[in-house]
Amino acid sequence: MPEYGRKLLFGSFLTPAAENPAAVVDLAVASERAGLDLVTFQDHPYQARFLDAWTLLTWVAARTTRVLVAPNVANLPLRGPAILARSAASLDRLSGGRVELGLGAGAYWDAIAANGGPHRTTGEAVDALEEAITVIRELWADRRGGARVDGTHYRLAGAKRGPAPAHDIGIWLGAYGPRMLALTGRAADGWLPSSFAASPDRLAEMSRRVDEAAVDAGRDPREIRRLYNISGRFDGGADGGFLAGPPAVWAEQLAELTLRHGISGFVLGTDARPDIERFAQEVAPRVRELVSAAR
Repeated sequence: MPEYGRKLLFGSFLTPAAENPAAVVDLAVASERAGLDLVTFQDHPYQARFLDAWTLLTWVAARTTRVLVAPNVANLPLRGPAILARSAASLDRLSGGRVELGLGAGAYWDAIAANGGPHRTTGEAVDALEEAITVIRELWADRRGGARVDGTHYRLAGAKRGPAPAHDIGIWLGAYGPRMLALTGRAADGWLPSSFAASPDRLAEMSRRVDEAAVDAGRDPREIRRLYNISGRFDGGADGGFLAGPPAVWAEQLAELTLRHGISGFVLGTDARPDIERFAQEVAPRVRELVSAAR
């Protein structure tokens, strides 16, 4: 059975609605109090109904003491990698090492272009993401001399390095297509798909592509954490399908994903406090118990 990543993580994926900013912050704080490990927010800077993700992450980090915070995932085309690297490192230092960096190639290109960003093809977006990862790692690197990256989409020409993060920030990619999965295996620290686009029955094949690319790059695939954005309901029957049923059903299904596919992080998309609390207090402990017993 695969054992990717480290300890099991459980988190929340909250809607950054600007209409009631106190409500989303309260849900983030409730996530920590309930016992979750991670709080995340989608990042769509062109969406005027949403709070800016990085500002919100900073606010939440200041309001909490223990949970990790991460964009799920950062919109690279509207957040240049040099600034993103320094933003993440700065917040990591301010929060005591509690930042992880979910990163995406971009989507909704008309909206991105309307806000002054590029309008890339799929191939260009993947190439740009790979260059961005190089830029970010160069600026975080603890070595002398200016950082240099000679890319097509992003360049560094002797840029000063730093600040360094407080801990080794993980770069987690929201990846689905063959080239993105290969990039994840080749260059990322984690893979962060969503269940609506990568159903459980697709995980084996997609994970295999990540593994193969990691091996081809001389990496141990077990170094790459596998996380999974999920959604479900607690009011279904025991045979209601994926994540439709009582907490015991959720725990069995999620434990199976860990044991079969190496998923080591589950991030629940919900804005309902009772679901967050149930996930943290009834599902997460049972998943850990089942996985520990099987191993």
